[in-house]
Amino acid sequence: MTQTMPQQMWHRQSRHICWLMAALVVAGLAAGDALPFLYTNTRAAINWTQPQLDEWKIEAQPRSVVPHVQFKYHANRTNSEPADSDAEFLERLRALRQNRSSARMLWYDAAAGDGLTYPPFVDKALKLFNLKQVAFEIENSVLSKVSCTACKAGAGLLQHYIKSGKTDAELMKMIAQYCTNLNIQSPRVCEGVAQLFGSEVIYVLQRVNLGPDELCSFIIGDGCGDVYNPYHEWEVIFPPVPKPPRLAELPIPLEAAPFFKVLHISDTHYDPHYVEGANADCNEPLCCRLSSGRPANPNAAAGKWGDYRKCDTPKRTVDNMLAHIADTHKDIDYILWTGDLPPHDVWNQTKQENLEIIKETVKQMTEKFPGVPIFPALGNHESAPVNSFPPPYVNQVDISINWLYDELDVQWRRWLPQSVSHTVRRGAFYSVLVRPGFRIISLNMNYCNNKNWWLLLNSTDPATELQWFIYELQSAEFSNEKVHVIGHIPPGHSDCLKVWSRNFYKIISRYESTITAQFYGHTHFDEFEMFYDPHDLTHPNSIAYIGPSVSPYYDLNPGYRIYYVDGDHDTTTRLVIDHESWIMNLKEANLYGYPIWYKLYTARAAYNMQALRPNDWDKLLNDLTDNQELFEMYYKNYWKNSPARPTCDAECKKRMLCDCKSGRSHDRRHFCADVESKIDEGSSKSWKSWFYRGLTNSTGEQQTEEQNNTEFNEFGVSDVVFGVFG
Repeated sequence: MTQTMPQQMWHRQSRHICWLMAALVVAGLAAGDALPFLYTNTRAAINWTQPQLDEWKIEAQPRSVVPHVQFKYHANRTNSEPADSDAEFLERLRALRQNRSSARMLWYDAAAGDGLTYPPFVDKALKLFNLKQVAFEIENSVLSKVSCTACKAGAGLLQHYIKSGKTDAELMKMIAQYCTNLNIQSPRVCEGVAQLFGSEVIYVLQRVNLGPDELCSFIIGDGCGDVYNPYHEWEVIFPPVPKPPRLAELPIPLEAAPFFKVLHISDTHYDPHYVEGANADCNEPLCCRLSSGRPANPNAAAGKWGDYRKCDTPKRTVDNMLAHIADTHKDIDYILWTGDLPPHDVWNQTKQENLEIIKETVKQMTEKFPGVPIFPALGNHESAPVNSFPPPYVNQVDISINWLYDELDVQWRRWLPQSVSHTVRRGAFYSVLVRPGFRIISLNMNYCNNKNWWLLLNSTDPATELQWFIYELQSAEFSNEKVHVIGHIPPGHSDCLKVWSRNFYKIISRYESTITAQFYGHTHFDEFEMFYDPHDLTHPNSIAYIGPSVSPYYDLNPGYRIYYVDGDHDTTTRLVIDHESWIMNLKEANLYGYPIWYKLYTARAAYNMQALRPNDWDKLLNDLTDNQELFEMYYKNYWKNSPARPTCDAECKKRMLCDCKSGRSHDRRHFCADVESKIDEGSSKSWKSWFYRGLTNSTGEQQTEEQNNTEFNEFGVSDVVFGVFG
C-alpha cells in the first residue's frame, strides 16, 4: 500500500526501541500474572536524589582564541554562476544513454500485505496495542497514544520482570524469542537487537526510580503526556550580563563583498557491505547486502549507485560525489560535516566496525579535500549501539563512551586546534575561532536525544555542555565575535528532549546578536527550522539550516549543500548570503550507468527572497502557508526531487510547516496554531472555490448551448453536484 506523506516523512531510525517494546507487550499478554501490574493506577513515588556534582570547571579549560584558518584568495569569484539549462541537462542524459553499457530501470514497488498468520494470543495483542502501528510510529518519530499505551505496557513489564529477579540473560532471551515469533523482525535482527540494546536498557531501568508514565513521557514526549519529574526539569544559568539591544532589522549583506564558500555534507551512511544486484526489498531494516538474500525478481535488485528502498550509500557513490565536488567546487573555503557516517544495520554493529568506518571516511575526506578545513559534528549513529552516549559520570570501562570520543579527538585533530582536545574527549563538542571575529561551535546533540537511554538516569545538562555553550557565547559577545553553531539532531526535532530543547531555545534568544546561523542534519530532508523570541513570537531571531542527506535512505535522492557566507570585510554580518542544494537523480544514474550531480535550486531565486535573514525566512514561511504553488516547489526540494516522494495533503502540509516554525521540540501547540488555522481555512476556501467554479462553468456552458445551439453540454449542474456528493 502506498504511504502518504504524513506516514513517510519523519526520520527513519531507532527501531530497537519499538522492537523491544512490541515484544515485551506480547510477552505480558502471554504471562497473565503480569497484567495486574500493567494497569494499576498506583505507582511508587519518585525517589529523587541530588546527582553527584561534576568537578569539571569550564573557565579553567583552554580556549581557541587565535584564528585557526587562513583562507586562499580566489580572484573574480562569484556566487551567481549559471546552472545547466534543462536542455543542456537533457542533452547530457542523451549522451549517456548512447554510451551506456547496460540499462536497468529502478522502480519503487511497495508490496501489499504481509500474509502473516498469528496465534490467538498474539492476535489479541495486536488488537489491543496495534503493534505494527507502534513499530511504524516509533521508527518514524511520529508518536500517538497507541505508542504511548504500548510503551507504558512494555516498560511496566520489563520493570516487573526485573523486580521479580529474572536475570539479564533470561530477559534478553525472552525479548528475542517474542520478537522472532511475532515476525516483528527476522530472527537474526531480533537476536542482535536483544543482545545489543537489551543489556543497556536493563542496566538503566535497574537504576531509576521512575514509573512507566515518567519513562514514556521522557521517550515519547507530548504524545504521552507532560509528566513532571525532577530529573528532567532543570534550567541553565545565564551570567548577570544584560542582553545587548536588538536591531530593528538586520542589515542585508553587501552583494559585492568578499564571501566564504562552504560545503555542507551530512548523513553519509556509507555501507561497506552494499552489493549491486542484491535484494533491495528484504524484510530487515537495511537491505542491498549479500545477507539480504536473492531478489525475488529483477525489479527487486539493488541498483549500481544506490536504491530508493531501505538501502544506504555504496562506496562508489560516496567516491563519485566527493570527486564531483572537488572538481566542480574548487574554491571551497571550509566544510561542515554534520555526522551519521555508519549504515543503518543497527542490530549487528560493533564498536570496532564503526571506528573503521569513521577512520575510512576521515581518510577519504582528507584525500579529496587536501588543505581544506573541515569542522565535524557527531551523529547519533557513530556509537555502537546506536543512540548510546553515556554522560561522563558513567565511567565504567565496559560502558563508558571514551572508546569513541578518544578516537574522534585523534581523527578530528588533523583539522582542529590542540586547544579543543579536552572538550572533544569529554563530550565531543568544541569551539574554534575560525577567523578574526568569526567562531564555529560544534555541539554534541546526542545529549538531547530522547533515544539515548542513559539520560533516563539524569538528563540535567549532560557533560555540562549547555553551560559551556553559554560560557563560549558570552566570551564571544565580549570579543564582538559572530558564531555559527553546528550539530546533528535539530533542536526542534521530536528526537530532542523537551527540557534540553527549551533551555537551548532560551540560549539562542539571549545570544541572538552573536549567533548568525545554525547548521544540522539528521532528518535526511532539505529543510529549515525557525527560532523566535520566547516573549515575542512575532520576532524571528535565528534560522537553522537542515542539510540534505548523502544517503538515499529511503525514497530520496542523494544530495549536499553549498552555502555562501558573508566573508572578511569591515561591515561583515557573517550571515548566510545564499545557499544551493545539489542532488543526483538516482533513478537516472542506475538507468544510464553513471550519475550526474546538478544544482536543484538556489534558495533566494527559487523562493524569491530578498535575503536569508531570520525575518526573510519567517516571511517565506507565511508565503508557503498561503501560496500552494510555492509550497509544492518547497515540497519537491524537501524531497530532493525524488520520484518516489508521496503525495502531500493538508495534514502533511501542516506537519511540514509546523516543523519549520518549531525550533523548540514537543511544543507544536505553542507555535503552530496560526499556521494550522491558515491551512485549514485555505483548504476550505479551495474546496468551496472548486465547487462554485464548477457551478459557474456549468451554468455558463448551458447558456452557451442555448445561444449557439451546440451539440454537446460537457458539464451540467447535476453532474458537478453528483461528482462532489455522489
